Amino acid sequence: MSEKKNDTPQAAPRHHGPGGGPGLVEKPKSFWKTTWRLMRYMSDRWVGLAIVMIFAIASVIFQIRTPKILGKATTEIYKGIMKGAAQQKAGISQSGYPINFEKIGQIIAIVILMYVASALFNFIQQFIMTRISQGTVYKLRRSFKGKMQNVPINYYDTHSNGDIMSRAVNDMDNIANTLQQNLTQAVTSTVTFVGTIWMMLTISWKLTLIALVTIPLSLIVVGVIAPKSQKFFGVQQKSLGLLNNQVEENYAGHVVIKSFNKEQDAIDDFEEQNENYYQSAWKAQFISGIIMPLMMFLNNIGYVFVAIIGGIDVANGHVTLGNIQAFLQYTQQFSQPISQLANLLNTIQSTIASAERVFEVLDEEEMKQTHSDLPAETDTDNLISLEHVQFGYTDDALLMKDYNLDVKAGQQVAIVGPTGAGKTTIINLLERFYDIKGGSIRLNGVDTRDLSREDLRSHFAMVLQDTWLFTGSIYDNLKYGREEATEDEIYAAAKAAHVDDFVRKLPDGYDTILNEEASNISQGQRQLLTIARAFVADPEILILDEATSSVDTRTEVHIQHAMERLLKNRTSFVVAHRLSTIQGADNIIVMNHGSVVETGTHEELMAQNGFYADLYNSQFSGNISQD
Repeated sequence: MSEKKNDTPQAAPRHHGPGGGPGLVEKPKSFWKTTWRLMRYMSDRWVGLAIVMIFAIASVIFQIRTPKILGKATTEIYKGIMKGAAQQKAGISQSGYPINFEKIGQIIAIVILMYVASALFNFIQQFIMTRISQGTVYKLRRSFKGKMQNVPINYYDTHSNGDIMSRAVNDMDNIANTLQQNLTQAVTSTVTFVGTIWMMLTISWKLTLIALVTIPLSLIVVGVIAPKSQKFFGVQQKSLGLLNNQVEENYAGHVVIKSFNKEQDAIDDFEEQNENYYQSAWKAQFISGIIMPLMMFLNNIGYVFVAIIGGIDVANGHVTLGNIQAFLQYTQQFSQPISQLANLLNTIQSTIASAERVFEVLDEEEMKQTHSDLPAETDTDNLISLEHVQFGYTDDALLMKDYNLDVKAGQQVAIVGPTGAGKTTIINLLERFYDIKGGSIRLNGVDTRDLSREDLRSHFAMVLQDTWLFTGSIYDNLKYGREEATEDEIYAAAKAAHVDDFVRKLPDGYDTILNEEASNISQGQRQLLTIARAFVADPEILILDEATSSVDTRTEVHIQHAMERLLKNRTSFVVAHRLSTIQGADNIIVMNHGSVVETGTHEELMAQNGFYADLYNSQFSGNISQD
């Protein structure tokens, strides 16, 4: 709301891809401190977490046990075939091979039960973990929303909306996804890796050593190639973001581009960005694409050696055929957790960085409940008084040093000045968006610092130049300022603001749903709706920012008429752009370069022949003020 210049550095936004995922992996500043703080948000769910871990481990144990048990069925078949071949060789007549199908059936039944148990445990732990992760992020979002309601206005002045939205949406989703999927995956991958090696050792330590030779090579692939892939993906995401921005900008401004014959320049800029994106994209895709083939190649080398030496051991009777079958399956499995854990390291780092960004907001200083300790004035006839007010957006640069103003009920105070003069500073102070540095602002004799902000702001309603309407029906937007307003009061306010006529012509009337930017009605109609909303609120004090630009003459007349009705017999502060509209104001505050330079009625200020007189004369002479 403030017109002051913002010299405070804004938080740097992260680069996000089209789906909202992070591009470059952002590393947290304090990994373990943030991790434990995030875990504390799950402190009321430790039992559920313990169950999740137990079930996840149980699921993996059942999963990695099955190949060896299934191998026993292969061994039984092999034994039966070998026994039958020996009997045939000895001349013993037989019908078929003496295979113990009953035992094989029992083995298969056990394997099926183990797979079912593994799937069941996995389903249960996923279900519980989903509830835990979403519940945790629900608490985080609630804390975040509560904090955003309590941070001072200057937080919004010094942080971009995009950065705040990124923390509230992208970072929260990043945390939710990691808690739901990657936390348990880290456990299962570790258990799978350790368990698979243990099962391999129970079969043959020699074959296990042969298989483990490929691990250092796999780690080299993951440790060397994966970071390069990550780097190129970061460049790709950045290039894609720039490309998207350019396309969006060109589409939004296509009329201007065409009117200035800049189509070819726009195409040339697009080609440059498109080429940058192409170069980074193919490198990222190629580097990431070769990781899996290399891992498979290394794994297959180990598989070949295990198969050859294992075949020799089976022939020599050192190992059963079923165990070799199981071992080959384990050889295929144990490299997968390595890749998963390597990827998880980046994901977890990114998630903790997201949590850190959320916690940065939660640690912001909140608005203070200050008290003036000044006695209330009971014998005043002023509705609002500014007494020796001192204020500056920074402590070392005061805009007001000793400002005084008395406003009686029903009076109109106009605030004027050139663009960027700081006209909304007074409004910021009246509504306590900012607190004064010295002096006192009183409402009905009571210092506003001794009132809650909610109580203070209940006396005000605002109609600003930048109209704000939320997604919802026109009726709900009108009753936003006073939820208990009756239908008759809302319709009466709509008629007073020249809203009723055009609303009833809409297909759905007052039930018409306004879209996100209320672009399904005109600018003038949006302004009239905000005036009607102020009528419904029926405030004691009205703050009005003239807004008749970018509307046709007929709508401007309606807006001016509605404003006059709204201002009648009501205390008001009017931020004026056209000085001809406020000549009858009871008091005019003239601002320039953020400071109050003159105060008085129109006649008094014109008589002074100062800054206001120059400003007024320049509007009617057609000259533009150089201030």
